Amino acid sequence: MFEAVLFDLDGTFADTAPDLAAALNRLRADLGMAPVPPGQLRPLTSQGVRGMLKGGLAMLPSDARYVEFYDRFLHYYSQDICVETTLFPGIEQLLDGLEGRCSPWGIVTNKAQRFTLPLLARLGYAKRAACVVSGDSARRAKPAAHPMQLACSLLARRPESCLYVGDDLRDIQAGRAAGMVTVAVRYGYLGDGDPIENWGADHVVDHAHQIAALAGVH
Repeated sequence: MFEAVLFDLDGTFADTAPDLAAALNRLRADLGMAPVPPGQLRPLTSQGVRGMLKGGLAMLPSDARYVEFYDRFLHYYSQDICVETTLFPGIEQLLDGLEGRCSPWGIVTNKAQRFTLPLLARLGYAKRAACVVSGDSARRAKPAAHPMQLACSLLARRPESCLYVGDDLRDIQAGRAAGMVTVAVRYGYLGDGDPIENWGADHVVDHAHQIAALAGVH
């Protein structure tokens, strides 16, 4: 039985894609462009602002106006950070089960703390999480092991006793680097790189109830 379960945020714990797509489409509207269907942007959501600007505006970090649009995107997102965002199916029941047996759970995300904490608060889970590690909490973000090690320190748990759940290759790389047991979720955003079966995760699941089974929650 695992002593703690840690989750990536975007695409694993919460479906944030609709609100991120809305922020991107506000940028497109500023430029007189038609909105992009949210489903088209969904696979890139776990890549953060970089993925959204690439997918929605064909804009790369080398572009002259990249920093300007990066900041504008985050401004728009911060204004409507939790309008359509919801937990993925089964996550709430999984958390209830973990808390029912007094097993801590936490968030380890590359999302900046100034967005992570308000989002979790609006979802109603900020005070329930035993730890929240954001992209700017540790010396290096995922795929480095530093955020995972910080989470273990905050929980006073050994990495090998923790289950880490994510929807991006970087999540699995970070979890493995820290010595955690890793779970890749097929219901997440998954990116546009290697297929999920090639990430090297210890487990690949389709639904949160399978995470519950792995964690010993019934």
